[in-house]
Amino acid sequence: MTDPTLRQRLEPYLRKIFHLYFRFARGMTLGVRAVVLDADHRVFLVRHTYVSGWYLPGGGVEVGQSFSEALVRELMEEGRIEVLGSPVLLGVYFNSHVSVRDHVAVYVVRAFRQDRMPEPNREIAETGFFAVDALPGDTTEGTRLRIAEVLGGRPVGATWRD
Repeated sequence: MTDPTLRQRLEPYLRKIFHLYFRFARGMTLGVRAVVLDADHRVFLVRHTYVSGWYLPGGGVEVGQSFSEALVRELMEEGRIEVLGSPVLLGVYFNSHVSVRDHVAVYVVRAFRQDRMPEPNREIAETGFFAVDALPGDTTEGTRLRIAEVLGGRPVGATWRD
């Protein structure tokens, strides 16, 4: 039987120290996104003013707010979309990349009403409904994966990617 190396003996302690450090240095942040599908099976996407590409609408969950409350707020802010009924939770995804969101809950929204008189939003440059087979060329990989997951009925992984 061989003795464990110094690294192997210290590793459990180092993990605890790093875990405590990151827990206090940067609290866990949560995000929410939505795959909003209209009656023609077109998907709603947004283009932000501060980053390139088309994304699923959504954003951060504020302190004291539930995922569903954040979803309703973000859809109203980004697309003037009022959620009707109960959205379906697709899943909660772990973000393995350095990001402002550690976990992202993704919902499918099929029942909604959209206000045709949008208020200006400094974060959003453009919005629109797009046919799945005609998504804009700069639609993000993560957005394409989640749309495929919803419409194809097959899981595409537990990790979130924008």
